[in-house]
Amino acid sequence: MQFTKIISIVLFFEVGLIRVQAQTVTDINGNVYNTVIIGTQVWMAENLKTTRYNDNTSIPPITDNIAWVNLVTPGYSWYNNDEATYKDTYGALYNWYSVDVSSNGGKNVCPTGWHVPTVMEWMTLTDYLGGEDVAGGKLKESGTTHWLSPNTGATNETGFTALPGGSRHYAAGSFSTITNYGEYWSTSKNNSSRWYCHMNYGFSYAMLDYNSPKFGFSIRCLRDELATLVTNPLASTITIEIYPNPVSGVLNIKYKDENFETVSILNSQGLLLTKEKAIMNKQQIDFSKYASGLYILEFVKTSGEISRVKVVNN
Repeated sequence: MQFTKIISIVLFFEVGLIRVQAQTVTDINGNVYNTVIIGTQVWMAENLKTTRYNDNTSIPPITDNIAWVNLVTPGYSWYNNDEATYKDTYGALYNWYSVDVSSNGGKNVCPTGWHVPTVMEWMTLTDYLGGEDVAGGKLKESGTTHWLSPNTGATNETGFTALPGGSRHYAAGSFSTITNYGEYWSTSKNNSSRWYCHMNYGFSYAMLDYNSPKFGFSIRCLRDELATLVTNPLASTITIEIYPNPVSGVLNIKYKDENFETVSILNSQGLLLTKEKAIMNKQQIDFSKYASGLYILEFVKTSGEISRVKVVNN
């Protein structure tokens, strides 16, 4: 079946987001995590704390800054190398090699039956919550106990309880941005960079972006098995129209806003395939040169605002 898809990135009318508490899950170290159902996904509601893969092999702890910078294999640390202060609340900071099966020998940092999400799975979450611009507010822990004021838009109505665990820098090995940013790895690549999701104390977004695999970021695990569908909020339809979707040749794009600058195509792993200038008010992209499968269209406004939508190529 072919149908027209409208992207919504400005207005959002909530008809009642259903929050469902799931069961707990325990990692190989014995750490117990609350979990929450959001749409069809079941997420950990706490940052990962494990120091071992689920086959009981160790993830190397890295305290020295130079050693961290030079690392191209798995490693983790506690913020400021202070486990006693930061572990229970914020969990550990892992480099991307820790979650990449080609780098870690096919291992999994998450409990059995769980995994580190792909960029597409992060996108499923933000789409369900009304888009990247507003999803962060619904995911962040409310208040300023852990987030820096004003913690814009934070309601935690999903129960995800995103926390600002900060990061470890890829080029200096230093620690920073705790209370400011919550940054979470995906397993997906974008050329030499790697996809992650980040949230900020001063904004409501949950932004998908990419950066060096040497960064130390937090991890939220996602259950392999989907949950029963929960009714999705309704979204307005005002900015971009794409059709047909699924597509088997030429995809048409109609812009209802003149402020779009570029449109990019990414594959299902988040790898950039092509990027071109947005042509107002109507544009066509030939998908016949691409293999069948799932793709991402990424639209960027002159303001830097980003919107993404999934396209199925037949």
